[in-house]
Amino acid sequence: MSITRGNPSSFKNVRAGVYNHYVRVDHPKSMIFVSGQLSRDGYGAQVGVGSMLEQTRQCLRNLELNLKAAGAEMSDVVWTTVYTVDMRELQEIVAAREELDNGDCLPTSTMVEVNHLSEPGLLVEIQAIAVLS
Repeated sequence: MSITRGNPSSFKNVRAGVYNHYVRVDHPKSMIFVSGQLSRDGYGAQVGVGSMLEQTRQCLRNLELNLKAAGAEMSDVVWTTVYTVDMRELQEIVAAREELDNGDCLPTSTMVEVNHLSEPGLLVEIQAIAVLS
C-alpha cells in the first residue's frame, strides 16, 4: 500500500497543521470506519461540559482508543468529518487537533456546523476513516 498526502501547488492550505486537501491510497489491505466520537469518558459521562477545546480533546482520545482497538493509529487516518454546534469556536477545535503529533500524516477533513448533536451539552463529534497496509 502507498499513501500520498498533499495539497495542490495552486492552493494555499490555511490550516496546514490540521489537514491535507487530498489523500491518495493505493491498494489498502484494510479500511477502518470509526463512528462519530463524542466527548464521553469510558462510563458514558460527558467530559468538558461547556468547553469546545476539552470536548474536542476527548473526542480525539476516543478516536485514538477506537483506532487502537482496531489495530490502527492516528497516522493511519485518511479522512475525518467534524460536526460542531458552533463554528465560531473553530479555533478551539483546530487547537486540539494541532496538539496531536501526526507529523506529515494529516487526513483530509470536512467540518460541518449542525443545530444539535445527540444529547444536550455535546459540542463536537468526530468520525474517521483509516487504512492499513
